[in-house]
Amino acid sequence: MEIVLRNNLILITTGFKTLNTSWMKDFLNHHARGMLFLPKAVLVFRNETLTEIREEFLHQLSAYHASRHEFPHEFFLRSMLKYGAQPIKIELEKMEDPESVEVNLYAYNKNIVLISLNKPNSWVINYFRSQLEVYVEKGTDISLVIDVTDYKAKARLERALNKHDILHYKVKYNYDKRFMSKLYSDFTNFSFGDLCKKEQEDENLDFYTILECPLGASQKAIKNNYKKLTKVYHPDKVFQESPHMVKHYTQKFQLLQEAYSALRTVS
Repeated sequence: MEIVLRNNLILITTGFKTLNTSWMKDFLNHHARGMLFLPKAVLVFRNETLTEIREEFLHQLSAYHASRHEFPHEFFLRSMLKYGAQPIKIELEKMEDPESVEVNLYAYNKNIVLISLNKPNSWVINYFRSQLEVYVEKGTDISLVIDVTDYKAKARLERALNKHDILHYKVKYNYDKRFMSKLYSDFTNFSFGDLCKKEQEDENLDFYTILECPLGASQKAIKNNYKKLTKVYHPDKVFQESPHMVKHYTQKFQLLQEAYSALRTVS
């Protein structure tokens, strides 16, 4: 294990065995809502309501690190506690052989989706919680029931399902041919005439999708989503040295600007 204190974060580089220790998993489970999954890493943001849990974790981390290097940990702990407001990035030392995890998708109807695993996996479940928490109706250690009643929730689900690599897990999604037809059953009621009437709206559908807004959203909703998403995807927010990640965030930021510019005169 290696711990580096940087100006903008605490960087922990360790193996997957340490990542699965009870004290490490307990800390990450508490912060499921505030985690960003990066290539072979997770970024944990500060949560004011979990300050005590964060400090307890830093105590355990410092003691564990000191025991591996045979030095007193009190001084190092004091240094880490000074970084109390900074994110914590936990990165794997090396890319281990990918382990396949099957994620089963089932649509009860157009409003409710079940995400389930064949066996417990806290990392995969926490990933879906971090992406879909506001839409989770109920959940266990192997399943989540998601409310996708509105368009924004469906768009969020689609974005979450685009990810196939979580740490060293390779995710395989299983669903039957009725999954999509149930989820988007509203579209079966459209006639050709209806679609013709929406021709102008359809030209801008991608822009609404980029801004995570329903088609025809108000100027206020578009502006609010634009501000929220540009804060998330601004390239300066990337705590990751990978040129691929910087490029990804830059492209997303540019798309947000393009979509907002187009829709300001549409709605």
